[in-house]
Amino acid sequence: MAHLNVGDIAPDFALPSQENETIRLSDFAGKKNVVLYFYPKDFTQGCTAEAKSFRENYRTFEDSNTEVIGVSSDTIETHQRFSQQCGLPFKLLSDSTKKVRELYGANSAFGIAGRVTYVIDTHGIIRFVFSSQLQPTRHVREALDALKAEAARVPSTT
Repeated sequence: MAHLNVGDIAPDFALPSQENETIRLSDFAGKKNVVLYFYPKDFTQGCTAEAKSFRENYRTFEDSNTEVIGVSSDTIETHQRFSQQCGLPFKLLSDSTKKVRELYGANSAFGIAGRVTYVIDTHGIIRFVFSSQLQPTRHVREALDALKAEAARVPSTT
């Protein structure tokens, strides 16, 4: 299980969302940036704060041509309840086998489900990685800052 780094190609995957639709990273290729955040468990204090912070900033992500996607090993049904309770406008994916988490190396140093956020550009290249178990809402700030830095680095063609 290798940890992915800035500059690496983000591995494609296919996982079910809370609406039981299959979402692939490649669905966004050439269209949108993706903030892919792995989190430990629905309904826990830190994960709820993190999800709500992504929700509160979702419009800013949309304005940056970016889709937010959360991933944990919780079931589709649990994701449905969590998404509804938190009013989330983005997809939560169920990685029940933890294979995608392992593919991305998104575990903590202790082997438990880590809290890791990846900013992936429209070409599928990882542009930013942030890992912190104990600062869940900082993931949102860091992702937004990374998107701003990337936008400044790559001039707009519009």
